[in-house]
Amino acid sequence: MTSDPTAAPRSPADSGRPGLLRFIPRAHPISWVMLAVTTGAVLITSIDRAILPAVLPGIQQEFRLDDAAGGFLVGLSFAGTAIGGLLIGVFGDSLGRGVRRAWAWAVAVAIVVVSSVLTAFSRTLGQLHVLRVVMGIGTGGMEPVNVTMVGEWWQKENRGFAVGTHHTGFPIGQFVGLLLIGATVAVSGWRGAFLFIPLIAVPIVVVQIVLARRRNLRAANTWMREHDLTPSLEENEVAGDRERHPLRSAAAAVRTALAERNVRLMVLANFLFLWAESGVTAFLTVQLTREAGMDLATAVTVSGASGITGWIGQIVWGTVSDHRGRKFSLGILAVGWAVAVAAMVLIHGPVSAWVILIAWGLVRNSPFPVMYAAIIDTVPEGASSGLGIMIGIGLGLSGLVAAPVAGVLVQHAGFVVHYLVIAAICLLALIPIRLLREPRTA
Repeated sequence: MTSDPTAAPRSPADSGRPGLLRFIPRAHPISWVMLAVTTGAVLITSIDRAILPAVLPGIQQEFRLDDAAGGFLVGLSFAGTAIGGLLIGVFGDSLGRGVRRAWAWAVAVAIVVVSSVLTAFSRTLGQLHVLRVVMGIGTGGMEPVNVTMVGEWWQKENRGFAVGTHHTGFPIGQFVGLLLIGATVAVSGWRGAFLFIPLIAVPIVVVQIVLARRRNLRAANTWMREHDLTPSLEENEVAGDRERHPLRSAAAAVRTALAERNVRLMVLANFLFLWAESGVTAFLTVQLTREAGMDLATAVTVSGASGITGWIGQIVWGTVSDHRGRKFSLGILAVGWAVAVAAMVLIHGPVSAWVILIAWGLVRNSPFPVMYAAIIDTVPEGASSGLGIMIGIGLGLSGLVAAPVAGVLVQHAGFVVHYLVIAAICLLALIPIRLLREPRTA
């Protein structure tokens, strides 16, 4: 049967199911278990990225840093993210697809765990600078490899749902993680916050490596074929047949990814969305303590309010993109982002902060799984490299630029100008979204 390459993706496995059930895909139990484990994995990334902005006022006080210097410190984390996303993301493809990705991810986690513990015991500003770069390298490599993994353990027809659900780890970490960090800061100061990562990371790494076995992946793929669905990997890729895999080198993987127009456009859109997110989060607790009159522990807790509703947006918009297309979802999300960020100028107390940040959660993380699914659709054989480029350039460079720029704007122009500039950046993302070619999922 032929399909229209310009048509929105369809999800044939769900046809004929009544009501909202048609939006909940069928999948093999192993696919569901891998989705749960990888969601826990992205939770680690979420908490790591939230720690430094959350405790930034405490670090500023201890090391006597102004807002511009605080923005530079946050930017160093994103510099490491750019390096990690590019190097470890490409390494994930070079090592091999399927079960081999679990080992590439374990390397990234090891970097994060070690640098997180050392950060908790750092005594000089220079040590803190170096460790933020190193920790950023680890988290920058975790996401592209892990997102690609979940895409490879699910059928192509429901990839948007799988990646969207996988990314609920971000809003969960942004709320629950910050809730725990806030309690820790109240008891032991900002240093204790960095000891959370090892406690949750090591068990997840072990479970993921145990689960990522070829027999499990074959069982899931067999079920997909029996139910007229499309596995993301061919049998030779499941078996680890390196001789038949055309992308044995990192350079070839990068060339394949960059040759695709959709990858280049999504790198640009991701850069703009992440500039906006980095700009908001870098000084959110500073705004809540300075403008809304909260103490640091309360401000850290409130800053995670978007996580309460974030999981809804992740699942809903990922699923909508499976049925209505990636462009449709991303266009709405860009406008929603601009409106939510502009509303942040109205935060003047705890009530307005809770209301606006909870509303922001409905769109905050939602563009990213849709963009990731679009890249996996376009270049499945080089997906980790494509996502590594996207995350490395988008997250790394946007954070490197956004945090210092935000520091300067907040210090010299105030929070109103700061948020209006970010809202304009969100609207600029409509340009690459408009130029995106709707990818075919099957």
